[in-house]
Amino acid sequence: MTRSECLHNCRCLCRPGTFHDTFAYFHFLCLYSYDMVHYGHSNQLRQAKGMGDYLIAGVHTDAEIAKHKGPPVFTQEERYKMVRAIKWVDEIVEGAPYVTTLETLDKYNCDFCVHGDDITLTVDGKDTYEEVKHAGRYRECKRTQGVSTTDLVGRMLLMTKAHHSNMSNPDYQQHTDNFGKGPTGRSPWTGVSQFLQTSQKIIQFASGKEPQPGDTIIYVAGAFDLFHIGHVDFLEMVYKQAERPYVIVGLHFDQEVNRYKGKNYPIMNIHERTLSVLACRVSSHTFCTTRWDVSLTAPRMDLAVDLVCHGKTEVFPDKDGSDPYDEPKKRGVFRTIDSGNNLTTDDIVQRIIENRLQFEARNQKKEAKEMAVIEAMKKREAQDVTEAATESSH
Repeated sequence: MTRSECLHNCRCLCRPGTFHDTFAYFHFLCLYSYDMVHYGHSNQLRQAKGMGDYLIAGVHTDAEIAKHKGPPVFTQEERYKMVRAIKWVDEIVEGAPYVTTLETLDKYNCDFCVHGDDITLTVDGKDTYEEVKHAGRYRECKRTQGVSTTDLVGRMLLMTKAHHSNMSNPDYQQHTDNFGKGPTGRSPWTGVSQFLQTSQKIIQFASGKEPQPGDTIIYVAGAFDLFHIGHVDFLEMVYKQAERPYVIVGLHFDQEVNRYKGKNYPIMNIHERTLSVLACRVSSHTFCTTRWDVSLTAPRMDLAVDLVCHGKTEVFPDKDGSDPYDEPKKRGVFRTIDSGNNLTTDDIVQRIIENRLQFEARNQKKEAKEMAVIEAMKKREAQDVTEAATESSH
């Protein structure tokens, strides 16, 4: 049995990305840009990890992404750190090449690479996985329906609340048509899709681990919107507050976040934020809460909370004007955590707004390349049908 034929006891590498893109091998490789890492990226890595034993995620540099796709939202250092924080990733390759070759797979001792069932093209419109596909060292996983970087960027620019409950708002749909598609574009890969949330998906993301005797139960609460490296640094610092930590993350419902943040916040709805937090390796459990109110019993879990933490960001008062951390402060179990990272969701939104025209042009250019490939595939299929019919008539 060859390396490419093996389905067990192997390592794999996931194709690099901006965290926009990923690659996987048995030892497998998952390559991506991984720009604006969202639960769609995490779900791809989860699926890829299920194909082998050791997952290496390759992340592209800023220069590679800018050349083939357009300007990334996050720097390569931020993207490297985000991908490392995803619990299904065993190792990452910094500066992974945009085009995956057999040489890359062999260099990292990978049996195959994994990518989603959407197509990834170079600046010249060529399939970045062509070589490994021909060699039989390519695997595919299902693209996560209902999420895309295009959609998230569109929400930031549109500034409506349609995504909090549904995406049927005509103004939102018209905007996504303009932002995610060119004048004639109808690409199934770049176009905006609706979020499909199921209890099964949450189960797949959850660790399933229960707290054990001797664990320190640590509770944090917030929006955790557009789950980013600032959140990761905060949770990692929280994790270090005890020798055996069990970190519970309480997520505020969309309406509560909008009450204290205003505008069209949160950018991600409660279901999307839940999956994003669950994908982080230091998060033990999450639940949804309607209030800031913090007692010393973890809601819905009947667990005594040993420590309550909050970052250096502003603490918004509850609806009645009270301090949501009043009780843990009185009992001496409240702790302010300095993660050393001041990045906020507002900062990310500002990056998008400042570069709006570039991001719109990037997505339209990407879609145009994809549509050209789709048309070529259709012509090839039609040609094959014609040739087969001609042969059968002789």
